[in-house]
Amino acid sequence: MNNQTPKEQRSKRLEHSASSRRHFVASGSMSLAGFALATLLRNERLMAEGPEKKDPFVRPELEQKTFDAKPKQPHFEPTAKAMISLWMQGGPSHLDLFDPKPVLQKLDGKKYDGDIKYDNAAQASSKILGSPWKFKKHGQCGMELSELLPGLAEVVDDITLIRSTHTGVNNHGQSIRALQNGRILGGRPTVGSWLTYGLGCETENLPAYVALIDPGQLPVMGVENWSNGFLPSLYQGTVVRPQEPRILNLDPPAHLKGASQQLALGYLEELNRQHLAQRAGYHDLQARIASYELAAHMQLAAKEAVDFSRESKTTQKMYGLEDPATKEYGSRCLIARRLIERGVRFVQVFTENQRWDHHGSIRSGLPSACKKVDVPSAALVKDLKQRGLLDSTVVHWGGEMGRLPVIQNDTGPTRVGRDHNTYGFSMWVAGGGFKRGHIHGATDELGHKAVEDVVHHFDYHATLLHLFGFDANRFAFETNNRSMSLLDNQGGSVIKGLLA
Repeated sequence: MNNQTPKEQRSKRLEHSASSRRHFVASGSMSLAGFALATLLRNERLMAEGPEKKDPFVRPELEQKTFDAKPKQPHFEPTAKAMISLWMQGGPSHLDLFDPKPVLQKLDGKKYDGDIKYDNAAQASSKILGSPWKFKKHGQCGMELSELLPGLAEVVDDITLIRSTHTGVNNHGQSIRALQNGRILGGRPTVGSWLTYGLGCETENLPAYVALIDPGQLPVMGVENWSNGFLPSLYQGTVVRPQEPRILNLDPPAHLKGASQQLALGYLEELNRQHLAQRAGYHDLQARIASYELAAHMQLAAKEAVDFSRESKTTQKMYGLEDPATKEYGSRCLIARRLIERGVRFVQVFTENQRWDHHGSIRSGLPSACKKVDVPSAALVKDLKQRGLLDSTVVHWGGEMGRLPVIQNDTGPTRVGRDHNTYGFSMWVAGGGFKRGHIHGATDELGHKAVEDVVHHFDYHATLLHLFGFDANRFAFETNNRSMSLLDNQGGSVIKGLLA
């Protein structure tokens, strides 16, 4: 006969919490979102009861540090509150899109006498390649763009075109890391992770940081592109799939819905909390439980956020959803806007692996790449502006490098391409406090190296953090008794010439 009180019986059950927890999770009977529903109910209860009381005799500096995605204040008043990065993996040719060079056209086919660092020496050539495409001035600012970018031509008065970007590391991986996480080394947080760590999120219903991947292939470096690095796992990017269902496991099986599910999840949530209490300071565990909390909220909000079927026909047409060539990428750009509109902090939209890496067949490959992204990218700027969101949202468009002014793969006009160039290339930004209708910096007369108002990756990052209200030299994370930052003592400076 059992003479234990209900309280004693409950304590007995919790003595086996670790094994019970593992068994419950291993059963796989609940979806991730359903798994977290109890957390939502618990939070509502705590909100009704008021804040928890803390022991007044506990010294704050001795309390275990915890991390969350709640909104936080930066060092000073920001102009930007959110960011969408349109990541063109592979290296768009600035010489054929953004940086017209009359001398390059004049010397087409002749030998280049300057010093060039080739990435692929086996296919290298010193023969100059003039751009096959015409350039024309657009907008009140008179910005010159290639004929391959008719969409961007319509929004030039809202963007800043940076023609002097420099990373100086000619390999894809290292240059991607330089622009995505500040250094050429792996294991570091991306810009999106830093911003969500510093600012949190303006919604509890959606992830703070979202990666919208391409259906063709993951970009070079794969998941490292949205890694939290040494920051707590809570600040890693959440991947949204390019096809339906865009987010897996949002709903529990039909037979598990209802009161029985809530009771089971309530018990599991209690096990989780005890498990965490016994392992104070385990950031990955904190992040995992936080992801369950988020999943509970996402049951209600995520499907609506990625469903653009109720967007007007005019909006869908503007993003190119009626054109098979632009429909998929346009859909992701539209979803990016919807996510930002609902309080997500950082969204990155990727093209597939090496889409812009035109070592050969640039005459066919570059127009195809532009066709996919040009109209949707411009539509994003237009749409944010007409909704009053552009002033507070940074839009970035660019890849990890540009291309060289000489031919690679000199095996015939249809097969020629351009090798890597990280010493002077172009990208554009808009909104969030950047100038409008502005061209910044310049490369030499053949477009090889940045020579005027050079924008190193660490200068770009310092400027970006400034727009979000952070002093880059004070914005850091303490790990292993070392203060780590996005700039990591590289000496980056805010580029005033980029600011409105």
